[in-house]
Amino acid sequence: MTITWTMVMDFSATFAVTTGPWNHSYRALVERRECVIAIPTVDMIDTAVAIGTCSGKNVDKFDRFALTPVNARHIGAPLILECLANIECKVIDIVERHSIVVLQGVAAYIDETREEKRMIHAIGDGTFVADGRRFDRKEMMGSKLPAGF
Repeated sequence: MTITWTMVMDFSATFAVTTGPWNHSYRALVERRECVIAIPTVDMIDTAVAIGTCSGKNVDKFDRFALTPVNARHIGAPLILECLANIECKVIDIVERHSIVVLQGVAAYIDETREEKRMIHAIGDGTFVADGRRFDRKEMMGSKLPAGF
């Protein structure tokens, strides 16, 4: 599914996404307790939007959008080869009142060979912004980062 609201919760690879019972993917998250956060880049914007306009209940999205599934190492859900990055996740909590699914990342992969690295960010009104420039401030933030980070 394409989802536009995600949140990193802390430094331990914990994420939150929001969707709800009306969504086929929500039911899959509840039943399977796992997913992959696949991170597309700006060159995939039309594909990402199109994926979000149809349901996996009726459509094989890998087939329809010519995406390549790649076996994950720790979960059953596939990675998406065409994406810049993929994060294997396990569902660790569901806050039903707010339709928030809390995920724990168990493995992450990035395709460093990809030329396009600008990620898509949804603003919420059908418009998006893209980034790509990297700013390293690890040294400056050293006293605030967990040990070993």
